[in-house]
Amino acid sequence: MGIRFVLMVNKQGQTRLAQYYEYLTLEERRALEGEIVRKCLARNENQCSFVEHRNYKIVYRRYASLFFLVGVDDDENELAILEFIHLLVETMDRHFGNVCELDIMFHLEKAHFMLEEMVMNGCIVETSKSNILAPIQLMDKTS
Repeated sequence: MGIRFVLMVNKQGQTRLAQYYEYLTLEERRALEGEIVRKCLARNENQCSFVEHRNYKIVYRRYASLFFLVGVDDDENELAILEFIHLLVETMDRHFGNVCELDIMFHLEKAHFMLEEMVMNGCIVETSKSNILAPIQLMDKTS
């Protein structure tokens, strides 16, 4: 499979967006998020952006006040996932204009929709920003 989950977390450790591509109970998700967020937020910017936790490899990157965390299989390419995170941020920037935590909070359904356009069943299926944003722009026109 590849990608197991995508999390967007603020500097205080509050989850703003969570998308899972494997089944975990709510309690397991809550515990996993807490452990991963504490581990990643405790690291300084001089340390690498890859952390191993349980049976996941966590690839994360901080953009302004948001941390983007992606849990992947051990055999996944870390640099490709960093590029995926950057593409996700660039896509959100193009739509929202310099994306911030409030954009995610007030337009959570659009953020999920962008992620769903990019990732299907844990596999990256779309990398074109125009193709990702086209359905969202159509929805905006009709509303």
